[in-house]
Amino acid sequence: MPRLFIDISSHGFGHLAQVGPVVEVLTASLPDLQLTIRSGLPEAQLRLRISHDFDYIGGASDDAFLMHDAVRVDREASAAAYRSAHADWSASVEAEAGFLRELAPDVVLSNVSCLPLAGAKRAGIPAVAMCSLNWADQFAYLFAGEPWAEKIHAELLAAYAAADVFLRCLPAMPMPDLANTREIPPIARRGVSCRSAIDEVLGTQGRRLVMVVMGGIGFELPLASWPHVPGVHWLVRDELLGARGDVSAYRPLGFHFSDLLASADAVVTKPGYGMFVESAAAGAPVLYLKREDWPEQEVLIDWLRREAVAAEISAADFAAGNVAAALEALWAQPRRQVDAGGAAVAAAVLEELLRRGGRSA
Repeated sequence: MPRLFIDISSHGFGHLAQVGPVVEVLTASLPDLQLTIRSGLPEAQLRLRISHDFDYIGGASDDAFLMHDAVRVDREASAAAYRSAHADWSASVEAEAGFLRELAPDVVLSNVSCLPLAGAKRAGIPAVAMCSLNWADQFAYLFAGEPWAEKIHAELLAAYAAADVFLRCLPAMPMPDLANTREIPPIARRGVSCRSAIDEVLGTQGRRLVMVVMGGIGFELPLASWPHVPGVHWLVRDELLGARGDVSAYRPLGFHFSDLLASADAVVTKPGYGMFVESAAAGAPVLYLKREDWPEQEVLIDWLRREAVAAEISAADFAAGNVAAALEALWAQPRRQVDAGGAAVAAAVLEELLRRGGRSA
């Protein structure tokens, strides 16, 4: 019976949005797969995206980047976390290798923590990295030139290089320092519209539904003070303080997030793989607010504006709710849907390794 261990970063929901469709394809082909997942994301959140049974291990294995909010990196806290995590990196890798030897998976999949990749290498277990970014490049972008950073960057890079393959799911950062990358198509769950059911519950027939979503990292939405836009009804994750008849929380509705995107007339969000690619797969136009200190966003923005319908909104206009004209401009363009079939490609790579009992070719 094949055994797979997956480590999913809890830096937002985009990493789960990449892994979920791959697991769905893989387990359809390998229904007896024994699956263990470790993540700092809540177990319930994982089970919304992954229908196959799995053992859950709570906890994050990567420090990634600590955030002030969804669009601002906390550089000082991130630097301190990395220095602490790498104070004795070899000992951490050995502890991870011991954990993996005891768990005894045939294959390790990481999206996109370094530690399980380094641990798998030391334990002699094949490993696959999969993501649109890697933390070594992000680390170098933020901390290059710092006297303490060179050793940590080398350790991060070596862990990624130790993977049997790094699957770069497009749109992805270039990763020129890694020789083991393989480019695969975009990955997304394409939702099914549940618009009529939403309209029935909310009474929004004849109005446009616009989702305002800043991903899985906290962000205080200024929507309570936005002006009313005739014909528009806003969907946000949680109820606002202070009732507004043109705003509803989508989480209590109980629909799959991808299906909500497929039902929306537009999305207001920040650059992030999950939001951008799932919106493009659904054909939902995107109005985005740029992030600070996040090099991946330029790759994502270039791809989205080339393949789908999107425009930028300034921080000032977002704060003031000056979005009506920008939304109308998006709606004036033909709606486009992007093919996102990378899950099948990634699943095939994993299945080949698993069917060999994890033995590398």
